[in-house]
Amino acid sequence: MRLDDRYVPYLQMAGLYHLARLNDRWFRLDEPLVSAFVERWRPETHTFHMSFGECTITLQDVAYQLGLPVDGRYVSGFLTDFHVYIDGGRPAWQWFHELLGVLPLANQIQKFAVNCTWFQETFGECPEGADEETVRRFARAYIMMLLGTQLFADKSGNRIHIRWLPFVARLEEMGSYNWGSAALAWLYRCMCRVANRHVVKLAGPLQLLQSWIFWRFPGFRPAGYDAFSWPLASRWSGYNPGISEKGPRVQMARLKIDLLQARDFIWMPYSTPDVLQVVHPEVLEPRHTMLWWCVTSLIYFAVVEWHQVDRVLPQFGGVQPPPHPALNIDFLMSQEASERLCP
Repeated sequence: MRLDDRYVPYLQMAGLYHLARLNDRWFRLDEPLVSAFVERWRPETHTFHMSFGECTITLQDVAYQLGLPVDGRYVSGFLTDFHVYIDGGRPAWQWFHELLGVLPLANQIQKFAVNCTWFQETFGECPEGADEETVRRFARAYIMMLLGTQLFADKSGNRIHIRWLPFVARLEEMGSYNWGSAALAWLYRCMCRVANRHVVKLAGPLQLLQSWIFWRFPGFRPAGYDAFSWPLASRWSGYNPGISEKGPRVQMARLKIDLLQARDFIWMPYSTPDVLQVVHPEVLEPRHTMLWWCVTSLIYFAVVEWHQVDRVLPQFGGVQPPPHPALNIDFLMSQEASERLCP
């Protein structure tokens, strides 16, 4: 969906304007490369285990790559009781109609999700001379598409969940939510799931993962993408890996990863003057940067994952101490549940 200039004030309110700018010049995913890296992912530590040590995607990377806020209220809600969660106890689809001005046909709905094609056909172009309320409706639809396809895509890849209604209903409050933390939590969870050999399809904000690989591992970068602007993921605008056999390319990427050494990884890619001159000043405010170092939980609805930066301190200019046992949130939750059952 095209970014209309009339949506910009609402996207700025929501803290999603930088992400929306990326949406107009997004790059294609190099599936063999991403697949080879995900094989190195370890769910128990939320890090990539390499021959030279551990490394991972952190809140700092999310802030620089996508320009998303990394502090604020956590993104969550009561999805199991969605129909009673809505203001005034109204049915979900009645509220959908009030906020977007139209209802999809039954064949465009699957439980609480709407086909992307319906959103594109219905809200693809905001009418010329539209009044403010119409622009708000189109902006809400644009934001739902942005969240549902760029940050929180599921494996279907073609549906938008209406879990976003409570958020787009109050556009002025959307900027108070921690979209960066939620996106990282979802990426972690998706990579943890695909680490299971029975799961074959990866979802989540994979462009974040691929941009992180390109920025951190120069040996995997495509040639000719030296100029960049804000957010930093825009550097790969227009990149297309082409179509070739996936199997051989995965094997080649595996071999290159096996041969990596510490000098092949850029521990601090954001400290150079050419990067600092394009960074949006808000990203460098202490209220944001202090969270980059935090070992904390990342929350996205029912998804809770650990942000274990204490395992990758060289990415922040620190010295890595000897490894320690990893935090395991599933184990902690099972222990809490057993204590409740057996007081």
